[in-house]
Amino acid sequence: MNVRKLYMLLLVLLLMRIDIPASYNLLMPGDEDYLPIAEVMPEPAEGLANLMKKIQYPEMAKKTGQEGRVIAMAYINESGGVDDVKIIKGVGGGCSEEVERVLKSSKFKPGRKGGQPVKVKLTMSFVFKLN
Repeated sequence: MNVRKLYMLLLVLLLMRIDIPASYNLLMPGDEDYLPIAEVMPEPAEGLANLMKKIQYPEMAKKTGQEGRVIAMAYINESGGVDDVKIIKGVGGGCSEEVERVLKSSKFKPGRKGGQPVKVKLTMSFVFKLN
């Protein structure tokens, strides 16, 4: 067996022994309590268009020309309240904070599974574009 094959064999054996640490877990504490999908997904109680109207373009983002998409995950409880918001992809200049503020202050029609209200993780996207 040549040296290259021996090296590859040792590398494969070494990789088989590596444990993935718990810190690589993609779930945040409490995430397991929220369904990723439900038969009826949550929706803003006042409608999506009205939710979008609440978002104001932050002055800092306007001044610095910040544009982009904020992707947020809202944790909606059984009564339609927002327990938490996690920003998955943000934009500078206060855009991410504005999305978080609006989502946390909003009320939703709760998600349903089997006709019963359930906790659901809802991912939403918000585009900030200067005219």
